[in-house]
Amino acid sequence: MKRSWNLIWMVLVVAGLGGCATMSGDECMTTDWSAIGYEDGARGFTTERFGQHRKACAKHGVTPDFGAYQSGREQGLVEYCQPGRGFDIGSSGGRYNGVCSVNLEADFLDAYNAGYHLYTLRSNVNRANSRIHSKEHELERIEDKIRQSELSLIAEETTMEQRIVLLADLKDLSERTGQLEAQIRELYEERARYQVELDHYQVSVADYGY
Repeated sequence: MKRSWNLIWMVLVVAGLGGCATMSGDECMTTDWSAIGYEDGARGFTTERFGQHRKACAKHGVTPDFGAYQSGREQGLVEYCQPGRGFDIGSSGGRYNGVCSVNLEADFLDAYNAGYHLYTLRSNVNRANSRIHSKEHELERIEDKIRQSELSLIAEETTMEQRIVLLADLKDLSERTGQLEAQIRELYEERARYQVELDHYQVSVADYGY
């Protein structure tokens, strides 16, 4: 049994190491490092990405061409660091890793921040919706329990002791129902405020032309 677990562990480790490799042996030996750099730059990767390529290719005896990679990456970053791209990244909740050059970063960041604010406003609405759904679902469950308890309360086979317990339960359930109804009303009001903020911002951000 111990040998079996050791074998499973080795397989998992090998699989994990394979998952970390950015390139295969064939890719390392035949790749155009300028093209790889361009692709990484266009995706906003930091220079750490080259270190990952180098580590992956070292296993196959290949040394990446850093000069060609860096030249391609700089060209790719020009594509990445456009305001429209920044807005798209921000509005999807993506991260910016500070890779843009000084002459491109200011406009990129303005657009990224505008997009990220849109993402935040949308998230506020979505979170409110999720909380409303959760509270309404709990309310439905409690209302089902109340109906079941009421039926048990009037059943002929229910003893006096059981009726006392049921009445206490019904009191607690009724109080929880009132709490949930109040919370749901507040959440609907909160969501309405968030939605108004989102609608207004979406109108204003449309003028930015991203």
